[in-house]
Amino acid sequence: MIEGVWLWVALVLMALTTVGTRGSFILLGERGRLPPALQRALRYAPAAALSALVMPDLLLDGGELAPFNPKLAAGLVVVLVALRWRNPWLPFLLGMGVLLALRKGLGW
Repeated sequence: MIEGVWLWVALVLMALTTVGTRGSFILLGERGRLPPALQRALRYAPAAALSALVMPDLLLDGGELAPFNPKLAAGLVVVLVALRWRNPWLPFLLGMGVLLALRKGLGW
């Protein structure tokens, strides 16, 4: 019985936290403005979060640091192609091509 109560308490607290953080900007309106320096810093949050998710997968192979692996080579190709051309499909296609060529073709 008591375990079920704690589960509901946890769910309610998570819901209140989610609604509170997202709804605070709506409820506060102009009074809840972030400082300009923080607004500028938050522009980099999506890129930082994405790199925090992707980089460990590119650098680690089997849980160990592997600086020369096919995933890292394909990732570098993707970055270089994305910086050079603005086509959204080209980095994906070339990166997957490099990854498949290194894994299947060269057995890397």
